[in-house]
Amino acid sequence: MPDSDMNATTQTIMAFDFGTQKMGIAVGQSLIQNSNPLALFPMKDGIPNWDELLKIVKQWQPDVFLVGLPLNMDDSESDLSRRARKFARRLRHQTNIDTWMVDERLTTRDARQDLMNLQAQGQAKRIQADSLAAGLLLESWYREPHGITP
Repeated sequence: MPDSDMNATTQTIMAFDFGTQKMGIAVGQSLIQNSNPLALFPMKDGIPNWDELLKIVKQWQPDVFLVGLPLNMDDSESDLSRRARKFARRLRHQTNIDTWMVDERLTTRDARQDLMNLQAQGQAKRIQADSLAAGLLLESWYREPHGITP
């Protein structure tokens, strides 16, 4: 095994597919580039129960957060984009953990297609599209680890 592989650091990364009613969450390890979708997290008009969310953060102890940035197809931002940015800034402030926004265009659509495929194979009884979308944010980060400052 080359020295560079032995010195590779593993980061636990937690990704969020922000929504006003519910939020998808996935966790992964950078070294093995996996994605583990978690249960949907309820939101109240775009605001999480911070105590409950911080319990999940404490349980997984992530090194980095990724928050999906829902841009319009013409690269413009919407009200939902601004709310996702606000959530990302508060998340960073509450935890002092590096937080990056990731362009999430098409991830929910792709996640719904993946979910339909899994359901057809009988493998997706309790997986939700929003958590799969958060997993797709992780996968895009593994391919190209470039984030946008919230």
